[in-house]
Order: sequence, then C-alpha cells, then structure tokens
Amino acid sequence: MASEPPILESPPNQSQANLERLSQLKKNFAAKYAGEVEFFARAPGRVNIIGEHIDYMGYAVLPMAVSNDIVIACRRNDTGLLRLANANTLKYSNFEVKANDVKIEEGGPWFNYFLCGFKGIVEKFQLQNPVGMDVLLDGTIPKSAGLSSSSALVCCAALATMHANGAHLTKTEIATVCASCERYIGTEGGGMDQSISFLAEEGQAKLVEFVPKLAAKEVEIPAGVQFVVSNTMVEANKASAFSYYNVRVVECRLAAQIISHSKGLAWRDIKKLCQVQEGLKLSLDEMVNVVDETLHKEPYTREEIAKILEISDEELTEHSLKSKNATTLHLRTFPLRDRAKHVFSEAARVLQFKAVCDAKGPDTAKILGKLMNESHYSCRDLYECSCPELDKLTEICRNAGALGSRLTGAGWGGCAVSMVPSEKLESFLEAVRDAYYKKIVDEALFATSAGAGAAIIRT
Repeated sequence: MASEPPILESPPNQSQANLERLSQLKKNFAAKYAGEVEFFARAPGRVNIIGEHIDYMGYAVLPMAVSNDIVIACRRNDTGLLRLANANTLKYSNFEVKANDVKIEEGGPWFNYFLCGFKGIVEKFQLQNPVGMDVLLDGTIPKSAGLSSSSALVCCAALATMHANGAHLTKTEIATVCASCERYIGTEGGGMDQSISFLAEEGQAKLVEFVPKLAAKEVEIPAGVQFVVSNTMVEANKASAFSYYNVRVVECRLAAQIISHSKGLAWRDIKKLCQVQEGLKLSLDEMVNVVDETLHKEPYTREEIAKILEISDEELTEHSLKSKNATTLHLRTFPLRDRAKHVFSEAARVLQFKAVCDAKGPDTAKILGKLMNESHYSCRDLYECSCPELDKLTEICRNAGALGSRLTGAGWGGCAVSMVPSEKLESFLEAVRDAYYKKIVDEALFATSAGAGAAIIRT
C-alpha cells in the first residue's frame, strides 16, 4: 500500500465505450490546444457502503471506488500558464491563470477544485515555478450526487500536477495532501473520499482507517449480492452546503469537548470524538452509554455550553465554533447528544460490517443489509442528513428487494446505495424505475462493482 499511484499503458476500464471516450478526448484536446495529449490522469468516484459522517471524527469507513471517474488529458507547456478546459463546453467555462499565482475562491466554478489539487502539490513540494499545463477534463461522475465528484477532481488534478512536475508521493501521502488541500474550497472533510480514490483496488471494498495513520484493509463482499446506486436527482453540493456539512463538524467537536470536560479530560486539546474514546479507554458501545449519561436530549444553547466549559462566548467562538468559513459562527443551538450518538453507533456498525464479511457465516448478506438499514435510520433521525427524497427512495429500494438501502455521501440529497441479491437485480431495477423515476434513466440508477484507484495513463 506504500506504492505510488501506478502508471498504466491502458485504462483499467477496457470497455468499448470508455476507449472511444478517451479517443474523443484526444481529438478534442488537439482541437483545443493544437497539440497532442502527453498523458491522462484518472481518479474514480466512490460509493460509501457504510460509515457516514464519521471520518472527520477519526473513525474508519467502508467505501469502494466506482467505475465512474474524472479523466484529465494533459500536456506540459512552456508558457507558465495553467490553461483549463472542460469537455462539457456548454455547461462549464474555460479558465487560465499563471501557475505561480493561483488563488482559490471558496465554492465557485469547477476549476477551483482543480486549483485545490494543483495548489496542494505546489505547497507540498514548495515549487517556486511549477510547470505550465494544458488541461482538458472529462467526467462521468454525476455532479452533487454524493459519489465524490468534487474530491475525485481534486485528486485527479493533484496526480496530474505531481506527474507533470516530476514529483513523487506514495498513495497514502498524496491522499493525505488531497484531504488537506480540499479545505481551500471550504470543506472540512475527513479524508475518506481522497483515500479510497487512491487506495482502491479492483474487486475490493476497503476499510479505511485514519488513526493512528491512514491505512486500508481489504473487505471481501459476499458472493451473490450486488450494489446498486440510485440518484434522488436532488443535488447535494458539499462545498456550498455550509449550513449543513461544516455545522456537523462543529456540533461533534462541541459534543467531544463537553464529554471530555465532564470526564476530567483536557477538553481544550480535544477536537474529535475518537479522542474522547481514546482518553476514556472505552468501547464504542460503552461510548454510546456515556453519551446517554452525559448529554441531554434537548439542544444545548450557546450560553449553556460556555457555562459548562467555563469560558466566555468569545472563547467559545475562537476555540470551538470556528470552521474553514464563517458559516458556523452564527449558531445558537446544538443537538449534541444525537450527533455524538450517531457517530459512535455508526463507527460500531462499520467494524461489525467488516467482521461479518470476514466471518463468512450463513446469514452474512442478511446481517449486512440490516446494518445498512440501521445506518440510514441513524443518518435520518440522529444526524439529520437525509431528506424526504432519500427516505422515499431507500424505502422503495427495500420494497423492491434490497437487503439494505441507505443514503451515501454527505446526504441532504444525492444518492442511495442498496445491496441487492444478484438473482433479483433485474426485477429490482425495473421496480425502482417504475416507482421512483417513472422512466428509464440509466445514469441515475445503475449496478456497480468495486473499481480501481487513481492512475496515470500513457497515451
């Protein structure tokens, strides 16, 4: 796992459609830049099977890469400019900037995500004069669907930049860089998306751990089931949903600090719930009990938290409420018990999911489906990151034969992932199309298997 991202002679997906896609990208690049593609960089999207909103609290997650991806056609230039273009010319504008003078706006157009990856590599290697690059990007990951299109773009850009500048990092090192540099865009994520994008292997889901260091363990999914991704068609843009995503980071941080304070830990040093568990040396199930004993059900007020922690409102703002952007500073109430209870119970479900896969018992698929359903209910009721469309879609999927169905990604829209018996796949797809979509929409409903990780592809 310490190896660098591979340099391939051909793409991992050898389907006729994908080969034609790369051929067309070459032609479009030549028309745009009057020259040949030097190399391709590719980074996949991902579907998180279980473990939602816990990576940024230090807990393991269980995703797999999908075949949908971001591909960048690239060549070095001697102009000192980054020239960025998107294959979808009708929807996305071009952009040009000096490679040694990159500035990034939070949120904003697609190219800001490229600039995040670019800047991450430039700062990692302290490049004073990074090479200029001509770039043409093409993506097949549905935008704002919870399948990590934005993180895949950041990872792909970082990989292309690293290769173009002759630099070298291992998969874990570049994943760590990408997890950090995505904060330029205003997202306080935990590293799952970037990690699976680089550490994925074809045919394998992964248990991705972040503590004490980034690591990935193989998870063997039982035979006889397939995962199906279904899109609610409600967009869930992680970077712009500041009022949701980054607020959850702050809520969990406050829960960790109040529990720490009540248990005599050095709460000012605590930022993540995993640190509380480590300090108390308790199991995840025991931590759920601690939450019930320590935090009350009603939302905490700002004044109440300051009183408990014995600090002023100004100190609370500075030490606990600040995020990458100012959108969390206005918060007045905080449902801390529900947030912490979700994190600890979801972290336990992830470990149980892997243990059940490893045990290979007779009821493996049934138990895994139950865990997926419990995960969705926790996301819906405790973490409040679902939406009516996701609740409706997951219920339709269960009624259509899924053993388990849950939201995947940040939530508040986007996609659900369902585990379906292989023999029921076709009837499942037909039933979900009829009940939710009313028509055939292949890009919104598709079966998927675990895909390969990010790579450079020679032309």
